Amino acid sequence: MKLTIFGATGGIGRHLVNQAGSAGHDVTVVVRDPAKLAGAPVRVVAADLATADPETLRTAVGGADAVLSGLGPRSAADAGITARGTRAMAEAMAGAGVRRIVVVSAAPVGLVPSPGRPHPPRRDPGDGPLMRYVLGPAIRRVLRDHYADLALMEEELRDGFLDWTVVRPPRLTDKPLTGAYRTAYDRNVRGGVTISRADVAQLMLDLLDRPDSVRRTVGVAN
Repeated sequence: MKLTIFGATGGIGRHLVNQAGSAGHDVTVVVRDPAKLAGAPVRVVAADLATADPETLRTAVGGADAVLSGLGPRSAADAGITARGTRAMAEAMAGAGVRRIVVVSAAPVGLVPSPGRPHPPRRDPGDGPLMRYVLGPAIRRVLRDHYADLALMEEELRDGFLDWTVVRPPRLTDKPLTGAYRTAYDRNVRGGVTISRADVAQLMLDLLDRPDSVRRTVGVAN
């Protein structure tokens, strides 16, 4: 399969690149700093999603079977990058005639308001009491701007033409790949608190072959 990966130097993105390459996929990556992927057996396109020439992005996704995005902020200064960057990806995909995209969001985002959904559900059916009443509200308060950005990204995907899948993990860890994770469509995983970045990457690649995941959110946890 021919894949284009955005956010390839991030925690999940690096696993996407390694796992996709090991599986024999033809991989193109779009990164701000190509030096961070020096030696990787991939085609590298240097571009900053915030300022990239649209033609550069269309070339990067042209001919791809699917796009994978591990895009996310690394600091408070990157607030807003996910929705803005995903919008640029979608425009490039439209110009290149590519429809399939799998992106990373976060488990709490289903309860976060966005401009087109100002009154989201008050609770997720997969959340237990601890997450529902204690951890969830605290996390959403501390990471308010980050989750607002992710909620806007999800809204724009829902309203667009792409065959999207949104993966919503809970707290990410750097533990090794296990393959022993649980998933749930359109809800969080019951009792799910953590998952490794490597496992999230594996799920994202697996979802490319699952047509029942198109235009749905997928909760995942170890």
